[in-house]
Amino acid sequence: MTLATKLRGSKAVYAGAGAVDLAVEKLREVPVHVTKLQGTAKENASRLQETAKENATRLQQNAKELQDKVDTKDLPGAAVAYMTHLGTRVAEVIDELAARGKTVVNRVEAVVPEISEPKPTPRAKAATAKKTAQTAAKKAGS
Repeated sequence: MTLATKLRGSKAVYAGAGAVDLAVEKLREVPVHVTKLQGTAKENASRLQETAKENATRLQQNAKELQDKVDTKDLPGAAVAYMTHLGTRVAEVIDELAARGKTVVNRVEAVVPEISEPKPTPRAKAATAKKTAQTAAKKAGS
């Protein structure tokens, strides 16, 4: 069984291939988004400075109100619920990436023939033969 065959059955390999495929897809969209953002950035900068000052005062008031409303006894239960939801979502994302990766791997397999194990070079063959001879000499000398 070749290394490629062994790896092909791994969900982690499929998830990795799916993540790379998704990253490439999103990177191809970057130039379009950058062009759009350059035009709107200058307009938004002045508006954001004004609203930031207003929001800062509102946030200070809201923080004081929320401190009075929060009961610290509820925090452990909320943390457990959040982590349970997060774990479920992570499993879903990994499954989605694995499915995407399986499609990518199957598409590549159709184009690229099976990659076989690399054949040893003459230098590697000589090194292996030398080690075998040294091992045999040590055993004979013992």
